[in-house]
Amino acid sequence: MDAERERLAQSAAPDAPWRRWGPYLSERQWGTVREDYSVTGEAWDYLPHDHARSRAYRWGEDGLGGVSDDKQRLCLSPALWNGRDPILKERPFGLTNREGNHGEDVKDYYFYLDSTPTHSYMRYLYKYPQAVFPYNDLVATNAARGGHDYEYELLDTGVFAGDRYFDVFVEYAKAAPDDLLMLVTVANRGPEAATLHVLPTLWFRNTWSWGGGTAKPAMRAAGPGVVQADHRELGTYRLHCAADVPLLFTENETNKERLFGGRNATPYVKDGIGRHVVNGEGGAVNPDLAGTKAAAHHTLTVPAGGEATVRVRLAAGDVPDPLGPGFDEVIAARRAEADAFYAALAPRDTGQDAALVLRQALSGLLWSKQYYCFDVETWLAEHGADPWNRTGQRNHAWYDLSADDILVMPDKWEYPWFAAWDQAFHAVALAMVDVDLAKHQVEVLLGDRYLHASGQVPAYEWAFGDVNPPVQAWAARFINSMDRRLDGHSDPDFLERVFQKLLLNFTWWVNRKDPDGRNVFQGGFLGLDNIGVFDRSAALPTGGSLDQADGTAWMAFYTQTMLQMAAELSDRAPAYEDLAVRFAQHFLRISASTDRIGEVKEEMWDEADGFFYDVLRLPAGEATRLRVRSLVGLLPLCATTVFTPRPDERDARLYNRIREFARRHPSVAEGMSAADRPGVGGQRMLSLLDERKLRRVLARMLDENEFLSPYGIRSLSRHHAEHPYSFRVAGREYRVAYLPAESDSRMFGGNSNWRGPVWFPVNALIIRALLHLYAFYGDDFTVECPTGSGNRMTLYEVGQEISDRLVRLFLRGPDGRRPVYGGQRIFQEDPHWRDLIQFHEYFHGDDGAGLGAGHQTGWTALVAVLMIIYGRLSPADFRPDEHLG
Repeated sequence: MDAERERLAQSAAPDAPWRRWGPYLSERQWGTVREDYSVTGEAWDYLPHDHARSRAYRWGEDGLGGVSDDKQRLCLSPALWNGRDPILKERPFGLTNREGNHGEDVKDYYFYLDSTPTHSYMRYLYKYPQAVFPYNDLVATNAARGGHDYEYELLDTGVFAGDRYFDVFVEYAKAAPDDLLMLVTVANRGPEAATLHVLPTLWFRNTWSWGGGTAKPAMRAAGPGVVQADHRELGTYRLHCAADVPLLFTENETNKERLFGGRNATPYVKDGIGRHVVNGEGGAVNPDLAGTKAAAHHTLTVPAGGEATVRVRLAAGDVPDPLGPGFDEVIAARRAEADAFYAALAPRDTGQDAALVLRQALSGLLWSKQYYCFDVETWLAEHGADPWNRTGQRNHAWYDLSADDILVMPDKWEYPWFAAWDQAFHAVALAMVDVDLAKHQVEVLLGDRYLHASGQVPAYEWAFGDVNPPVQAWAARFINSMDRRLDGHSDPDFLERVFQKLLLNFTWWVNRKDPDGRNVFQGGFLGLDNIGVFDRSAALPTGGSLDQADGTAWMAFYTQTMLQMAAELSDRAPAYEDLAVRFAQHFLRISASTDRIGEVKEEMWDEADGFFYDVLRLPAGEATRLRVRSLVGLLPLCATTVFTPRPDERDARLYNRIREFARRHPSVAEGMSAADRPGVGGQRMLSLLDERKLRRVLARMLDENEFLSPYGIRSLSRHHAEHPYSFRVAGREYRVAYLPAESDSRMFGGNSNWRGPVWFPVNALIIRALLHLYAFYGDDFTVECPTGSGNRMTLYEVGQEISDRLVRLFLRGPDGRRPVYGGQRIFQEDPHWRDLIQFHEYFHGDDGAGLGAGHQTGWTALVAVLMIIYGRLSPADFRPDEHLG
């Protein structure tokens, strides 16, 4: 076992809390719902970027490549000043949703280069221009652009011209769980010497200024280059800096005078250090060297092409010679241990470039952890809302939600809040490196501090009551299968805890999202934002209702995974067999609803097109299919699960009970057709697609003129580029056309697009389905891939082909270019940029360029899962019940 694996094993013990310190700062606390105390609910406007440097946050902290303890009581992060900017650089800058022509968008360039699961070693890079940062230009130019224009990025401003910028590398290494070393290396890429101010900054989150707050902690100078931080809960820590570096102190308190024209209780406020450094205001910092925020002010003059370093050390105990030779020895040792950890993780034949992609994907996922604190009842009370009386206040029905956890964010700047289905995919990727944390990410949203009394899983803070796809059951099974594969045993206690909570959630879905009791489900946008003809979370302009092919497929998939879990748990408690039968019955009813016996025009399956569509039900009783070929119609493929028989009578008994139900109810018997036919090795399968439908759907999905792009499966068929779908209501046209890049509308904020680009989460589920189908049908079942090519593949090979195309997004091709970077020459050619991988939210449907959030190493880290699965396993290994979940 390597050193990092040993630390993971020790982490559960209270005397070895290796995870206590980590990258738990947000990158944007401003502009979030939890910090919004406006009357209008305009979170972006209430606390904008311009206020962030001067305003004490209520619920969390942000920083630039920073760290904190796991309750974010004490924070450490570098701040920077190039001698020209109007403000200290303490956090990344970006545009609000309304300022960006494609929604919110971070503009700084920063990269998560490395991290071990316990954060014993981490490495981060920030690229800081030497010229004035063009804050106003970025806002004004993007405001002048429309939905059909590209975003105006920092590189477009010319601020990096002549390579006049600093590469600021920030490394962290732990000598012990409470002994954290920080090494900042500044590389001057420009042709002339340049000066950079580097201020490692230590501060307490303000927990004392609010009603019911905690005792106020304190910082003070405890000798040359030493800041002592005393906290009632956390204890005493010391930040050790070079003895000749000036220490600056202020308070983490709001500057009411600057923001509101009010009076400050103290002259030393949150922005005091920045005003002292940038504006030369000597009275902005405390001459008594005390406060709740402190920084060590290093002024570095770095020669052209040269480097300079800053060393600091945060430790709970006494450390002899804290910055001496032992400092560099610890850094070197942790780097080597990180190398060993990722070398052991990568499949044997992984090339150097692929290993880089795998490592940065998982490191980015680990860097995306954030302390998320939000007590909704307290927040509502602070808005004057009574939890017992309905009001129009956002999230009023969620007053039981009380978050106080380390969660993996979709993107710590663009989406610095959890999203329910994102978190399930994060957990799946985390299972590659930290199974215990993966389990926690699944369980936490199902716990009593999050799960609504009705059984609904909260979606995200903008609207906890929105609905995300129910993928938690699948994530739990996948993680359990990885646990079994890595450690040789499963965790039935984890499975049972999750199953019991999911029973509540499943019941909520059945009662709330099948309003007519027809086993046809709705759910609104279901994470697919603008994919529909209409805004599926709003009232339909036609009136009536929408039968959703994706909502129904998600529920079919949910029944399959719950059936799997119940069958496994029946090994320890036979009563679970009854629940397994119940979930099988649910699946058969759902399967029948999608394609009823005979020619039925109001069902989702369209026999003429060989595809599934949403069905619009009008108030007068008519029904019509909305013939948009999108992921909505491919998701029924994902509702496919193979069940490996157990060598005893239990499966026979379970199967006979399910078959007896189908015999008593002929209307659902069609759904038993696949289950009645044993597959390879006697396996049984439940699927919404029989072999005939499967071949028809695959023919469309694998057609390069429709869904199959060079870089994965598109979210909308390319057919709609020349044949847009149009639907007219009351003189207004609703139109869906193929848009391979950004959205051209403001539906759901306009910051994501499901009308053409490639998205990792659904691609991963499609590959999972193909592997299950391969396990059932075996090598004799082949299809053309691509459609019309004459090249026949097994379903294993089809899954591998899609996986290879997805991985290819990030790999350097024969021409030396990475598709993810599109036409950005500096990323493609410059040696200081071209190996810095960004794992975007989604990707251009034709050329693979990265789009949307630039640090979506949440679900896009699934690329590492694909690389590991296809790198380590062969077709002979695919017994899905063991390996795939």
